[in-house]
Amino acid sequence: MAKIPIGLQLYSVRENCKADLPATLEAVAGMGYDGVEFAGYYDYSAADLRRLLDDVGLKCCGTHTGFATLVGDELKKTAEYNAVLGNRFLICPSLPAERRADLQAWVDTAHVFNDMAAAAADLGAVVGYHNHNIEFTPENGTTPWDAFFSNTVDEVVMQLDTGNCLHGNGDSVAVLEKFPGRAVTLHLKEFSSSNDKALIGEGDIPWARIFELAESTGGTGWYIVEQESYACPPLECVAKCLENLHRMGK
Repeated sequence: MAKIPIGLQLYSVRENCKADLPATLEAVAGMGYDGVEFAGYYDYSAADLRRLLDDVGLKCCGTHTGFATLVGDELKKTAEYNAVLGNRFLICPSLPAERRADLQAWVDTAHVFNDMAAAAADLGAVVGYHNHNIEFTPENGTTPWDAFFSNTVDEVVMQLDTGNCLHGNGDSVAVLEKFPGRAVTLHLKEFSSSNDKALIGEGDIPWARIFELAESTGGTGWYIVEQESYACPPLECVAKCLENLHRMGK
């Protein structure tokens, strides 16, 4: 099996992106990352962003985009913008409060995502959802995460964030076992109960088993690094994360 490419969620280096996006993309490419996932476009047109990516040899492996940009007529605009970037992964990173108020709200929202997925397919795109920690709070014998993904079609991407999951007392291994092949893009984030600035490979995440599951199901097409706490300058931190992944054979 070919190695899964590794991208970087640009939220990890957001201040660098705000200051000088072209230089930041060049630095990320120079580290050896294969792609980037956007969390905002820094006032660039899609054509200009694509040119910046092409100039340094990076692919767009996803976009974090708000719920409102994925419904109704907005979905077509979002998909068209991302098609120029060469990206089909439209990932919602959070939900309006009413969409996650209780388990029934999560189930209802799952059905909305099923409709989004069907509409996105007609546009050559896919939609997905990315977790924080709240999705793993037990409620009536289940969790919001289980309620949501048990009621979505397979075409809705499960972008599991490993660090956020463990932060919420969730179990990424159990999630990957329960929903095989659904983590089409997988967020690699460390979590440590003793060091809140731990980089990938320095905390409590059981990386070997996570990689085994991601790669044995055949569903995961991208690993995406996200680092939100810093023991060093952000660009240095994400470079070290990639180095640690390489040491693990990734």
